[in-house]
Amino acid sequence: MRTVAVLGPIPRDRIVTHRDEVLVKYGCALYTVAALSALMEPTDRICPIVHVRKQDEEPIKELLAPMPNVDLTGIRSDTDRGDIVELNYEDQNRRIERQTGFMPPITPDDVSGLLDSDAFVCVPISDYEVPCATLAFIKQNSSATIILDAHGPTNTCTRTGERVHKFWFERDLWLPHIDILKMNLQEAGCSWFASEYTREQLETPPEIGLDELPKLAGHCLDRGVKAVCVTLDQHGCVIYFRDEAGKTQEHFVKRIPVGKVVDTTGCGDSFAAGLAFGYLHTGDFVRACQYGNAMGAQRCTDSRLDVYSGLQATDRTILEVYASR
Repeated sequence: MRTVAVLGPIPRDRIVTHRDEVLVKYGCALYTVAALSALMEPTDRICPIVHVRKQDEEPIKELLAPMPNVDLTGIRSDTDRGDIVELNYEDQNRRIERQTGFMPPITPDDVSGLLDSDAFVCVPISDYEVPCATLAFIKQNSSATIILDAHGPTNTCTRTGERVHKFWFERDLWLPHIDILKMNLQEAGCSWFASEYTREQLETPPEIGLDELPKLAGHCLDRGVKAVCVTLDQHGCVIYFRDEAGKTQEHFVKRIPVGKVVDTTGCGDSFAAGLAFGYLHTGDFVRACQYGNAMGAQRCTDSRLDVYSGLQATDRTILEVYASR
């Protein structure tokens, strides 16, 4: 039996899709948990650790109750505070975000009973939700693999609730406590910064060129991270890690084709689930990315929570797409 803890918010989302459809549902870590539940055995244990509002606790638990391998005891409403988010999509991938509710940070006390887990999958959406101190506590007291989505430390909220990108200036304090670091190009741009910028440079989107990614990855690998995975939207992802000889490997993993994109909300959270499961399942970083791509592709084909395929169907898709590897 394997145990995976999922750290992050389950926000109440109001979403306006790129097709102008309005959806009201719960998200973020909920997608990670559901994707893991589909891939893992009924006898495995998936433990979401999250603070929610009292009015959201039962609806969230009802959504997860049909999943026999999900432990609901870490969904807590004692503070009666949880995330509330509005998402307005300009196209399939770009969106304007506003946050009006804020959960308390996840602390070492929240995870102290799960230190024997096989993995901690951390999917924060804002910079305060899964603090560096909590990752340091896990690293010091557990042998679990720690996966962090950089969406959290590269995003913050203004006083008016607007969600904006921020430079991850504390990056090097975090890196020794992370095993697999996952990010997109914008988050990578927030994690690789110059000593000085012009005003014009600061007004451009914080993306990073593909030629700069190996430098960022090498910086992270030098400081204890085992693998750095960067998602590339419709182009799949790229992963960096060091082989047994200490040489940095760069592998581009092509996307899994999708017919009709319905809703991309939660694709990154689903990718993180596939990445974590794939690494636990195979011990291979490239194979882990294939599972990440598969779960992200499944997520965007429907707005329902039960969109994820089980392990056998996912393996068939991976074999069809990546058989030539």
